[in-house]
Amino acid sequence: MNVPNDSYVSIKDIKTGQKNLNVIFIVLEIGRVTKTKDGHEVRSCKVADKTGSITVSVWDEIGSLIQPGDIIRLTRGYVVMTSRSRAADGRVRLRCGP
Repeated sequence: MNVPNDSYVSIKDIKTGQKNLNVIFIVLEIGRVTKTKDGHEVRSCKVADKTGSITVSVWDEIGSLIQPGDIIRLTRGYVVMTSRSRAADGRVRLRCGP
């Protein structure tokens, strides 16, 4: 899928509720794997670009392929605000997958 360079969003410009985001970033850290009630594996990865950093939730098999230092071109990502009650940090998170 070709995406024009001007349609990529910088991490500093990401806001809750955005959909169909295209972002290029480097993977800094990969957190532990958790499983959803439906049996999906989810990895929380800290990623960054030149404007800031954010946590990305990566689902299922794709998550097992990502390594720190990888440069990723995410297409059609979406943004959610996590709740503190879900053992999350209550911050904005970028997601790809279900």
